[in-house]
Amino acid sequence: MNLSYLLPRVLRHFMPESVARFLLKRRWIIRPGLESSDPFAAVEQYMAGISASGKSLIGKRVLVFGYGGRFAVGVELLRRGAAHVVLCDHFVLLDRERNLELLPEYTEYLVAENDNVRPRAEYITMLHGDIREESIQKQVAEVDVVLSTSVYEHLDDVKGITQALAKLTAPNGFHLHFVDLRDHFFKYPFEMLTFSESVWRNFLNPTSNLNRFRLNNYRDVFDTYFQKVEIRILERLESEFRAARSRIRPEFLTGDETADSVGLIQVIAEVKKQ
Repeated sequence: MNLSYLLPRVLRHFMPESVARFLLKRRWIIRPGLESSDPFAAVEQYMAGISASGKSLIGKRVLVFGYGGRFAVGVELLRRGAAHVVLCDHFVLLDRERNLELLPEYTEYLVAENDNVRPRAEYITMLHGDIREESIQKQVAEVDVVLSTSVYEHLDDVKGITQALAKLTAPNGFHLHFVDLRDHFFKYPFEMLTFSESVWRNFLNPTSNLNRFRLNNYRDVFDTYFQKVEIRILERLESEFRAARSRIRPEFLTGDETADSVGLIQVIAEVKKQ
């Protein structure tokens, strides 16, 4: 029994969400995603992925799915040539302090408002709520590009949300998603795969949710809603996988170690042309 894993996982599972968000905002104990911890590195990653795929966001409407409450990714994408950015998140968790720090450099896209900052509507649209709901989708026009970093592994309805995002994407548009397949207790990247669904859901799954999707699960979902899908393997953890292999439940194993040991992927998905 791996108590060094189990005890923190149980604590994280039963931690009130308000406490988890408090810790996350202050970077205490819980690590935020790249778009929150280093948004400019996230933009560089997006630009590199887009360029490597022979695509561009110049003059495009871009939706950032799961932006983490910071405007930094949005304003920097605008600076890099995007025509309009939609910052989308399920919850309204604006990082006021860090957004205010952007004002001196990005006054073209942001405006001071009393002791706060807000995006200029001609450049940035804020979209908060469940993207699957028609009332939310109606709030924005179609977008050309959808981007996310370390968001997909937290979704509780990968198929439904992917369908909604595809519906919101204009003909000839594309998606770029960076997905982390590891257990986010990063010292044990495959440990979450050793538990049954009931144990995981009832006692160990963090409030941020880890859906435990594997490479083939993501491939099946994206193939369902897009005309062309390319998944690039960014990281394999072969030695860590072999160490955990005997304890991993059979539903997470394909028999192909090159697929089962994958830790990080990049998904490029193109919407069907009309």
